[in-house]
Amino acid sequence: MIFDKLIEVLVSGMGNERVADATCSATTLRRRRDEWIAAGAGEALRRATLAAYDRMIGLGLEQLSADGCQTKAPSGGECAGKSPVDRAKQGVKRSQLTEAYGIPLVTEPAPANIRDDTMLTVTLDRYADLDKTLGPLP
Repeated sequence: MIFDKLIEVLVSGMGNERVADATCSATTLRRRRDEWIAAGAGEALRRATLAAYDRMIGLGLEQLSADGCQTKAPSGGECAGKSPVDRAKQGVKRSQLTEAYGIPLVTEPAPANIRDDTMLTVTLDRYADLDKTLGPLP
């Protein structure tokens, strides 16, 4: 039940408070999410999902695309850092690697003041790590 509600939060983008009901409170959703992240359940689920998708449909690993973006983070957070282009306001960068059909393989967040080339290196290193789950990658 909690897992279904967490998936609803992720897919719909709604907050925990809107998804919570009499069967599960918003506090429980946040607590379980944090427990599962700390236990590595999210990463294990991501790898299992990619492996299943690869077996059933096939990942387009012959063409990969890497891109990044920078967003504001007005409330801060553990990953936010001072933006070099926005008067040192809090911001976050994300580096993402997708396969030929747009399925994200790796998403790496970082503070806004991290250099893009550093983020690309980390993103590609995490991609190389996927061969443990998916087998040899190009």
